[in-house]
Amino acid sequence: MGESTEAASIAAQGAQAEDHDEDDEQGGFFRRILDAFSNGDEDAENGGERPGAAGGLGLVNLSRLTVEDVAIPKADIVAVPVDMSKDDLVQVFRDSGLSRLPVYEGTLDNPVGMAHLKDVALRYGFNGKGGRFSLRPLLRPLLYVPPSMPIGVLLQKMQTERRHMALVIDEYGGVDGLVTIEDLIEQVVGQIADEHDIEDDTWWVQEKPGVYLAQAKTPLEEFEDEIALSLTDADEIDEEEIDTLGGLVFMLLGRVPVRGEMVEHPGGAVFEVVEADPRRIKRLRVRLPGATDA
Repeated sequence: MGESTEAASIAAQGAQAEDHDEDDEQGGFFRRILDAFSNGDEDAENGGERPGAAGGLGLVNLSRLTVEDVAIPKADIVAVPVDMSKDDLVQVFRDSGLSRLPVYEGTLDNPVGMAHLKDVALRYGFNGKGGRFSLRPLLRPLLYVPPSMPIGVLLQKMQTERRHMALVIDEYGGVDGLVTIEDLIEQVVGQIADEHDIEDDTWWVQEKPGVYLAQAKTPLEEFEDEIALSLTDADEIDEEEIDTLGGLVFMLLGRVPVRGEMVEHPGGAVFEVVEADPRRIKRLRVRLPGATDA
């Protein structure tokens, strides 16, 4: 019994040491990024170029972009209720491939903290055994930030407070989006690929001449460049109000379409809703004027 207790204590100390090592290592990396950002400001004032990704533009993003520019939209946030069962929580971790999840009580507009996969595993065991399950004691604190905050300020705040996730809060106190440290770092060094990222992250594929299968999030300007056709010239469309293909279809229809619905564009293109849920469009098939089914 004594040996078992001692082994458990050693394991817990090891996990805590690993946590501290991880924080120290990440803190050092963030400090180097922020130091480079500060030096980049001085270089820019002296007429030089700032270092960073994308030909010196990476570090500029820390002051140029705000939280609103990089946040994951509320509709895309993977979150869990605080009273979720252990089996359901493990399944969410498994299906999403995420190691950190925001936790709410009632609705996402009432967040109570963040759940870390490592905390669940250490408390209840990697084999799922460890006594009666309760998520609330495992919660870690979250940051809450306004959408207007510069991402450089948020990165510094995350490093100082050792937080890896922040929820974006709107003017009414509701949740508007989510930002992680990885999202911020990617604005400086470029896309960070990990084992959970989808390899093929293209916005669209051309199935045949004049027919495209596209994500609803596809930037409208990029797609217009691809097809050499403007989709915002019609009088019914206010191009200043839309940025994506999904937004264009929503504007044309005036509501969220259902799966399989066909939406005609005034210019002759036809949008087929391939995938959607009650809140948003996910994928579209676009048939350009003159495309055939053959």
